Amino acid sequence: MAVQAQEPQTALQRVKIGAGLHQIDAQVAVAPDERATGLMWRKEMPQQEGMLFVFEMPSQQCFWMKNTLLPLSAAFIADDGTVVNIVDMKAQTLEPHCSAKPVRYVLEMNQGWFAKRGVKPGFKLAGAPFERR
Repeated sequence: MAVQAQEPQTALQRVKIGAGLHQIDAQVAVAPDERATGLMWRKEMPQQEGMLFVFEMPSQQCFWMKNTLLPLSAAFIADDGTVVNIVDMKAQTLEPHCSAKPVRYVLEMNQGWFAKRGVKPGFKLAGAPFERR
């Protein structure tokens, strides 16, 4: 296994996600190594940016914040874009934060982003990942 450089990943593919009137510019982490690295080592992130983690199959997803310098909020999202649950995560902790039910998508944003915009469980996000294929 390669030693990971302590550089944030910033060159991932991006997707636009709609949260009501708000547009999110999300990096997309699909490959296992992209998902494992996530937002580690990022020192800052613009308010409208986030990272969408995409898994092959819906299952219980659990996230922690090892080597993650920014406090984040994670929304666990059903296939149709419906928010299942949202958790606030402290920077640089190993405490697991898990989805309330099996999901394929997890969207990480700066902590408090969802709360400030009224995005709660049951809210439906829009965008290509959540459209029926």
